[in-house]
Amino acid sequence: MVTGVYSPGGLSAQKAKDRRERVFDMIGRHSLALAAALMLAGPACASMPVATQAASASAPVEWNAEILRRDPAWFASPQAIEIAGTVLTYQSAEGAWPKNRSLAVPLVGTIDPHATNTIDNQATTVPLAYLARVIAAGGGTMAQRAAWTTSFNRGLDWLLQAQYPNGGWPQFYPLRSGYYDHVTFNDDAMVRTLNLLREIQSGRAPYAFVDAGRRASAAEATRRGLDVILKTQIRKDGVLTVWCAQHDENTLEPAWARRFEPPSYSGGESVGITRYLMSLPDPSPEVVAAVEGAVAWFRAAAIPGIRVETFTDAEGHRDRRVVQDAAAGPLWARFYSLDTGRPVFMGRESVAKDTLAEIERERRAGYSYYVETPARLLETDYPAWKRRLAG
Repeated sequence: MVTGVYSPGGLSAQKAKDRRERVFDMIGRHSLALAAALMLAGPACASMPVATQAASASAPVEWNAEILRRDPAWFASPQAIEIAGTVLTYQSAEGAWPKNRSLAVPLVGTIDPHATNTIDNQATTVPLAYLARVIAAGGGTMAQRAAWTTSFNRGLDWLLQAQYPNGGWPQFYPLRSGYYDHVTFNDDAMVRTLNLLREIQSGRAPYAFVDAGRRASAAEATRRGLDVILKTQIRKDGVLTVWCAQHDENTLEPAWARRFEPPSYSGGESVGITRYLMSLPDPSPEVVAAVEGAVAWFRAAAIPGIRVETFTDAEGHRDRRVVQDAAAGPLWARFYSLDTGRPVFMGRESVAKDTLAEIERERRAGYSYYVETPARLLETDYPAWKRRLAG
């Protein structure tokens, strides 16, 4: 039996923690079922130490990018091969995969058509990377390997077809209209796509099986992707700053997403974009200028001396508040006004507020309006990048 838990990269750390706690609580309530599954595993588990058998049966396989970090040998294991077969069942007729589903568990029922054919929340990119690792591991039968390769090629073809001529990717393809069609940096969707395509174009493991034509197409897609990144970087009075979480697919101007995600300087998504630019092996002067502009903006936008605290209010509801704390590391707002450059907070009524406290509790507790990820970018990644350029 393979168990799975979906843990999307787009979730805040607190959301992911809450979901894990609910899942492991559920596992505890179903310990008898897990014990039965262990018995059904038969001789393969019989030679394992009892403690190892119990841990193997009770530990779910989390379906997120972390699964890709497993030892390469694991991808030839019966468990990995079984998951690969399950991954194929979730692939759409167009070639992509759904979001917010654990692909490590068998498909039951139908897939919500509104959740598939997307790069949001690690959809499509993680399944492709997973299949590549299983293929490269060399396990399974000849028929299985052929099926995995066919599935991978269909998914890669979908990814290449979904790209706009200007180099951006929409959140969903075929297009759905509205904010779904914008160039989507939100939740690092486009950065994950570009990183995957860059690995594919290299032809190195685990992508050595990809044919030369598709590798060339991946290389062209990454070139155009870089081009749109440089074109969408926001200039303020002629000075390069950062990016919005999404940009209009035609004008490339900062654009609305959901009602509480306004056109703005992004304190969150801009980190992933900047890291991607830093990862380029031979950066052009334009790329260097883009990085320097973003780093200068992050330094100026840092908010020192505060932390976000989660608490339970008098009615027993989960809530969040900003607390003054001189010892706390800096935070950054998720959104900064394009007009004033100051943090802006917005709830479902789409009215800009100056503080988190002014947002309705449902959004305060259910959405991350502050981020801390720029700290590592400034303290570790940027100095390392400068040393690499100097060397």
